[in-house]
Amino acid sequence: MKFIYDEMRGADGGIRASYKSFANWLESTSPEVIARKRREADLAFHRVGITFAVYGEDNSGAERLIPFDIVPRIIAAHEWRQIEAGLRQRVKALNAFLHDVYHDQNIIKAGRIPAQQILGNAQYRKEMLGVDVPGNIYAHIAGIDLVRAGEGEYYVLEDNLRTPSGVSYMLEDRKMMMRLFPELFSRQAIAPVEHYPDLLLDNLRSVAPDNESYPNVVVMTPGQFNSAYFEHAFLAQQMGVELVEGHDLFVQDDTVFMRTTHGPRRVHVIYRRIDDDFLDPLAFRKDSALGVPGLFAAYRAGRVTLANAVGTGIADDKAMYMHVPEMIRFYCDEEPILSNVPTHDLSKSQDLQYVLEHLSELVVKEVHGSGGYGMLVGPAASKDEIRLFREKIIAEPARYIAQPTLALSTCPTFVESGIAPRHIDLRPFVLSGKDITMVPGGLTRVALKEGSLVVNSSQGGGTKDTWVLEN
Repeated sequence: MKFIYDEMRGADGGIRASYKSFANWLESTSPEVIARKRREADLAFHRVGITFAVYGEDNSGAERLIPFDIVPRIIAAHEWRQIEAGLRQRVKALNAFLHDVYHDQNIIKAGRIPAQQILGNAQYRKEMLGVDVPGNIYAHIAGIDLVRAGEGEYYVLEDNLRTPSGVSYMLEDRKMMMRLFPELFSRQAIAPVEHYPDLLLDNLRSVAPDNESYPNVVVMTPGQFNSAYFEHAFLAQQMGVELVEGHDLFVQDDTVFMRTTHGPRRVHVIYRRIDDDFLDPLAFRKDSALGVPGLFAAYRAGRVTLANAVGTGIADDKAMYMHVPEMIRFYCDEEPILSNVPTHDLSKSQDLQYVLEHLSELVVKEVHGSGGYGMLVGPAASKDEIRLFREKIIAEPARYIAQPTLALSTCPTFVESGIAPRHIDLRPFVLSGKDITMVPGGLTRVALKEGSLVVNSSQGGGTKDTWVLEN
């Protein structure tokens, strides 16, 4: 049986230093009070309308409330310092990689990454070749998924650079904890996260074109039927900027304008939550009714900044994930601070053979998959599921990667039977502009089903507040 790192308790069963204050509070608080507070939290989230849509065979667009757990995930100050340094390094390298592959392609010329893996990837946008973007920043907002395993080491599980979501839940979870348990925040110094919208707005303004003194920033959404629409509206409201859809914008003389009751108003920065394919029917999918005709031409002309940049998908594709340590060495001339999870490249015959022989022990993921879909968790899969997945892999091996089944760390969580350990991950949000900044912590997701390693909200996962201690 694999050793599982418990966030709250050491191997000897003693409470870790970072959790001592919370554990004392938990022991002195009656179960009735805690149950009442949990009900208050559920009611409050229902009133605010913090939901997401679930897509799939059984839940086509159904709205659900993401379960919220009141036991926080607590990170010691010294641990966060290492995480933060690793995140800065990683995102710096990813931005350098994106600039390189759309310009000189030095990493390909140096033989560090095979050309076909980049240039032949579906996420590589030839339309971005030679396009200069402000500050050479492509991933203005990055969500880097971290897991903890072994003796407590942090690993990067995934890089989310296209339209990373979940920051609204990080902010609302904190607001809820401060409202329900103000006494906990007076007992110890917990680093704040509520300034994230201000940090995001400053970051977006810093990459505006034309050195504009007062750039106009908007959040662009596909509309209310998108699964993350709550977050789009929330962030626009928190930043004090307009939430727009494609039909609210138009392009004239390679300049983007927003329709207002006072006439057209120029837009300098678009924080877009729309995939590349749907941004501009003149440049990408001709059938897109979500985009803005002429937007990509304005972008190429340097008249508007898109955050994140078109073409960032090549850097967060799972086939590229295994090369990020090499990117850090190549662009930063440093060894990675945060390790990757060991990954098998199924396009290589030796890796493919090993994976096919050990499917019941591994996690296999679709290269372009997300949200916990299109994956096989070998130890939890039936013989039939493994057999069917084996057939898919043999048919198209390059579509998949495989990783060992990590014993993800657990955190005490309130479930029907009381408090029990449940597996968790962490998604910090890293902002790149003139500087690389982030708020301490991120979104902690928790797998509420016993033994489950899938934390995604679309697969029944919940969220926790993440506390980074300041000392």
